[in-house]
Amino acid sequence: MPADYRAPLIDMQFVVTELCAFDQVAALPGQGDLEPSLAEAVLSEAARFSQEVLSPLNVVGDQSGAQVDAQGEVCCPPGFKQAYSQFVEAGWNGLSCSVEHTGQGLPQLVAAAVNEMWNASCMSFALCPMLTAGAIHALERHGSETQKRLYLPKMVSGEWAGTMNLTEPQAGSDLAAVTTKAWPLNKPGPSGEPSYCIHGTKIYITYGNHDLTENIIHLVLARLPDAPEGVKGISLFVVPKQLVTANGDLGEANDLKTVSLEHKLGIHASPTAVMSYGEASGAVGYLVGEPHHGLEYMFTMMNDARLQVGIQGLAIADRAYQQALAYAHERVQGKVLAQTQTRPIAYHPDVCRLLGQMKSRIDAMRALSYEAAAMLDLAAHCPDPSQAAAYQSRGDFLIPIVKAWCTESSIELTSMAVQVHGGMGYVEDTGAAQHFRDARITTIYEGTTAIQANDFLGRKLARDKGSEAKKLLSEVQETARQLAGHEHKDCQAMGAVLLKASAVLQESVDASLEALQTQQSVGAFMGSVPLVMLSGFVLGGWMMGRSALVAYNKKDQAPFYERKLESASFYCQQVLLPQLGLVHAVKAGQKAYDQACAFTQV
Repeated sequence: MPADYRAPLIDMQFVVTELCAFDQVAALPGQGDLEPSLAEAVLSEAARFSQEVLSPLNVVGDQSGAQVDAQGEVCCPPGFKQAYSQFVEAGWNGLSCSVEHTGQGLPQLVAAAVNEMWNASCMSFALCPMLTAGAIHALERHGSETQKRLYLPKMVSGEWAGTMNLTEPQAGSDLAAVTTKAWPLNKPGPSGEPSYCIHGTKIYITYGNHDLTENIIHLVLARLPDAPEGVKGISLFVVPKQLVTANGDLGEANDLKTVSLEHKLGIHASPTAVMSYGEASGAVGYLVGEPHHGLEYMFTMMNDARLQVGIQGLAIADRAYQQALAYAHERVQGKVLAQTQTRPIAYHPDVCRLLGQMKSRIDAMRALSYEAAAMLDLAAHCPDPSQAAAYQSRGDFLIPIVKAWCTESSIELTSMAVQVHGGMGYVEDTGAAQHFRDARITTIYEGTTAIQANDFLGRKLARDKGSEAKKLLSEVQETARQLAGHEHKDCQAMGAVLLKASAVLQESVDASLEALQTQQSVGAFMGSVPLVMLSGFVLGGWMMGRSALVAYNKKDQAPFYERKLESASFYCQQVLLPQLGLVHAVKAGQKAYDQACAFTQV
């Protein structure tokens, strides 16, 4: 049977309160009550909820899956509805939402750890509140006062859910091909605002329909009659499953339906719907913001989702690691080399290597993900506009790295977990395979790894000619110098690796930007995925170096800090150093593209 999930509280609390910018976040306007003790209390309660309520849903959800009943309504697996009611009653849905809209206003830094627990305990369940949170953020930023009044209070409380509807059968990553139509209606909305008829089909809509909430607020991309071609002609509409009256009550059913649910490799309990809008009388929707700015507005939601999916990758990797670790310490097979007695397989060299790779990379992934969340807190609430802009630039820079690197890593690490189990890992009964299957979607939805890499190179690096990268790498080098001059030999060795790694990453950034500037864009983007992955490994090393500096000063206080030092040292030597060869793939450019095209023709 699959092992139970146990939230790694001590690791989470270390990153939240000791490693990332907790003191700076706590000093922001509106965070007067935020202290380490409060953060630790929130994380402890979230751990209890994730372990006792959500974790038991993971296997039953995978085995039962979401279903469509005879009336065309979607039913979540057994236990999900009750768990969601408890989730809402406990106030978890509004944890990081603004107080203005009845949320609790806790920072993203704390929410990142909580969201890791939700995803590790039951990723399929966690997708529902994740998407609702993104829809809330989009409406907070771009919705009208009427839309905020009608929808946000119940979305923040969790009584209503939210989705985003982008993809169509002919429009996957290329949203310029969206054909869903919207045209004005003569009938005004509940508070007199203009209403529109929405007609079209959307696919891959996560939690597009379900029985957890009484209403679902869909955010739908569609084209108005006068829309220009391409992405500049897309508008965003609120399309509720149940129409809402002027006083916020539920009205009649809107004209939308679930055509079918996808049969997927993983996340079986999450209903992934094909949605049809306006087949009968026409679905009623309400324009968000200005016409033809829909993709810009949707990216507010998508940017949130990309960070959260990076955290999903971290979470499912940690769940898989916990199970592999438990199995490796229980399973006894043969004698360890140079020893006479039989011991658990955890002590066999290659199993030990796999476990070390998993744990150290998870530590690095957690640190970098939470660092990105802290930057978003500082950007959103710092009273100094220029400093807030600098934090936003840093957060924007980190998000595609977190999304790409953590999700690609999660596939590797969940595969390692299967390998630790040996033949038993290939058997569904152990649960190791589920983590591998569930992780596979994370590199695809909310923008594939290639899309993250293209965004990283084509926007985040190109728009300021590598200025933000240079600033960040100067901080990496400063950490490396502190380590290199340290009294501890392992810290000195880490410093040497980090200095080398920062130089290699700067070389890679410079080569990619030069290729773009000399009109060799195909060659530049041929190396964009290796570049974003190299960035993840190097910045993960930076966070591990920072961890080592903090841990060394406290190593006599608890064994945990000594283990942190060991994990950081292992990461730099066994994980980061071998990955520096990615620079060659980054720089291979046009020649690699031409070669690959030549030998993969049909």
